[in-house]
Amino acid sequence: MADISVQNLTKYYGDRLILQDISFDIQPGEKVAVLGANGAGKTTLLNILTGRLPHDGGTVSIGQGKSAGIIDQMPDFPAHATVEDVLRLAFRESDEIIAALEALTAEMAHRPDDTSLLKRYAALEARLDALGGYNRDFEIDQVCNGLEIPQKMRQQPFELLSGGEKTRINLARIILEKTDILLLDEPTNHLDMDAVGWLGEYLERYRGTVLTISHDRWFLDQCCDRIIEIHDCTCDFYAGNYSFYAVERERRREEQQKHHEHEVAEKKRLEDVARKMHEHGTEHLAKRAASIEKRISRMRVTDRPKTDKSMSVRFGDPNYETEEVLKVREITKTFGDRTVLDDVSFNIRNREKVAILGANGAGKTTLLKILLGEQEPDHGVIRKGVGLKPAYLPQQVHFPNEHRNLIDTLIYDKNVTMQVARNRLGAFQFTGETQMKTVSMLSGGEKSRLRLCELMYDPLNLLILDEPTNHLDLASREWIESAVESFDGTLLFVSHDRYFVERFATRVLYLDNGVLTDFIGSYSEFLAWREKGGALPAPESAPAPRKKERAVPTLDDVPKPAERPKRTGGTKNLQKQLSSLEREIAQLEQQSADLEQQMIVSSSDSGKLLELMSEKEASDEKLTAKMEEWEAVAAELEAMQT
Repeated sequence: MADISVQNLTKYYGDRLILQDISFDIQPGEKVAVLGANGAGKTTLLNILTGRLPHDGGTVSIGQGKSAGIIDQMPDFPAHATVEDVLRLAFRESDEIIAALEALTAEMAHRPDDTSLLKRYAALEARLDALGGYNRDFEIDQVCNGLEIPQKMRQQPFELLSGGEKTRINLARIILEKTDILLLDEPTNHLDMDAVGWLGEYLERYRGTVLTISHDRWFLDQCCDRIIEIHDCTCDFYAGNYSFYAVERERRREEQQKHHEHEVAEKKRLEDVARKMHEHGTEHLAKRAASIEKRISRMRVTDRPKTDKSMSVRFGDPNYETEEVLKVREITKTFGDRTVLDDVSFNIRNREKVAILGANGAGKTTLLKILLGEQEPDHGVIRKGVGLKPAYLPQQVHFPNEHRNLIDTLIYDKNVTMQVARNRLGAFQFTGETQMKTVSMLSGGEKSRLRLCELMYDPLNLLILDEPTNHLDLASREWIESAVESFDGTLLFVSHDRYFVERFATRVLYLDNGVLTDFIGSYSEFLAWREKGGALPAPESAPAPRKKERAVPTLDDVPKPAERPKRTGGTKNLQKQLSSLEREIAQLEQQSADLEQQMIVSSSDSGKLLELMSEKEASDEKLTAKMEEWEAVAAELEAMQT
């Protein structure tokens, strides 16, 4: 029986249709992601599943006897409850069982010969073992360490925490409850990269069912094996993680485009034939033409697939040839008794793509603000290259006057004509009536796009980004990445989006307790190096590092994988692929056997027999292809394990 079943679900907001006749089942143990643009209906679907929103048609059900944990649902906690108190609420059932066991122990002391008491005791003890027994302190510590909930925070009143901190605590509580079904709405928000990595690994091992809404593509690759994409009030299904979805979605669009073009061409051909028959003028041909026209009227042409416009512009000053863009020497910054940056030194060279990484509160944004001149360091100097023209794209983009429309914003900010403003906006996908919107009506991603539209025509050579994909849907993230990819200068950015970091970073500056680790290489190479715990040799171009600093490695010092992984998961993904192939092979073998049996039954019907023989031949060809694919994956898995 399915853990989650949705049949013909329909939902309206007023007269606006949000979801129409959506149907799907989620089986026990599946890890499913719900994708779609902002406003497509993802959170609406989750709220319907949890019973917080009514629906206008269809049925929704959760498996009988199954418990569901909802991350974004914040229950009422006792007044003045500490974080520790909230976390320990996950063990309410265990506490009740322990109390019952203690009562039974006392009762058995007075009635030692009562076997019914022993049976009850054994049943309760088995249930306690299933819930984790008495290991609650270890489990709480393990989850808190993974989600980076420090001991100091655990002693604070829950009601005094920020919204992001409360969400993180609630996530920890739900994980500790070990429910059968996890319903997660953007669970990676407010988590840094290490915590997101831990959560992904936890969900990979989690034996229950997971339905998550997330825009973190690396996270989706790590722990999801099925995708439901909501668009245009309906949904499509993809039997794989995000990497599979991205490729398969494009393949389906190309296939749909081919069908559309073929059907349009066929309709036009028939129209030409009917027209020529009419022109010929005979009664017989006129009847044939009328028959063809009836056929044309019944034809249904496949819709042309919707495709996002790609970037058609490049920006950045290609003539900037200064080698050293930034020289940072012995930067120190403290807040009270806390040292955020401790003697930090590094160089940034022309056209490098540098990611500044670290845990929340490690000092990444402080370092950016010092580089931008918005804060002063306590000690140290920054030297900028001759002719350096930096531009900054913050997390939250603001414009001086957000009541102007987009055209007027460009006219006032960049001193251009109306036609130039229209052309530039069109190049950045602001077309038609959208150009007449006021800036205040734009989403966060659209404001970032508008700021990039302003920046691209300046001769800038250093682009600084602070969490450029934060809170953006997948379409907006892909568009921002396309714009960044077209930038021809030096890139310096802070991001928790591991997919974005892997795509762009050729160097990582990692901050931890005020100390800088400078690593030359991609993000996946940095992770591989960090797992091995290697020491860093000193760079030739930088001064000898102080005790707390580690120096820059060269690419020769880093043990590179033979090929940069396109998705995470390692042998686990291959094992999943093998299991999936084995199921498909078993189905094809059964299909072939069934067809063979049908051929025996239909041996006296030559027409039916030929049809069945053709089907069996096609089925056997698929079976052979799947067997060859299985052998290739099995060999790859064996090589990785070796």
